[in-house]
Amino acid sequence: MSLRDALPEASVLESASKCEIQDVKGNKVDFGSIFAEQKTVVVFIRHFFCGEYVGQLAAVPQAALESAGTRIVVIGCGEWQPIENYADITEFQGAIYTDPSRKLYNTLGMDIQNLAKTPSGQKKPSYITMGAFTNIWQSLRTGPFKIPSLIGKQGNMAQLGGDFVLGPGNTCSFAHRMQHTEDHIEVVDLMKAAGVTMA
Repeated sequence: MSLRDALPEASVLESASKCEIQDVKGNKVDFGSIFAEQKTVVVFIRHFFCGEYVGQLAAVPQAALESAGTRIVVIGCGEWQPIENYADITEFQGAIYTDPSRKLYNTLGMDIQNLAKTPSGQKKPSYITMGAFTNIWQSLRTGPFKIPSLIGKQGNMAQLGGDFVLGPGNTCSFAHRMQHTEDHIEVVDLMKAAGVTMA
């Protein structure tokens, strides 16, 4: 198994669980508290002006999640102020947090920063539905142009994220770390890894 998909060791999970993240109101919570009692799909995004993947997550039927005893949580790396707007534009109904220090990202091995697209010869994932220029324009239109006060609060544009299935407790059954900006795992495969049956 490559480092890209390697499960974090117990000591890493222990350290990660103690990292503080912020909720939609700026309140600090320990990362481990969000999956202490329930299996949780945790998706680390790149920044709060990029929402195509989370838009697909928002379409996962709530009944399917409930049947699998699972929920989805999204974590960004910007400041907490853009979270509410991000939830609106993506229509994501679950909890969204942020890790502005990126300590949690780094602890879990998401330490790559780049702006690379899908390598030549590789198939783009299904959530990439717009070209690069259109995607940039859409990001600007729903973010800085709509609410100028959010400019600079979206998070590091080059920070790559990843997808994990965690809990209950300090356990991890799936991990995927992005290698470029279009490298989230397909939502259907992520749900399969979490035991969520998609109709």
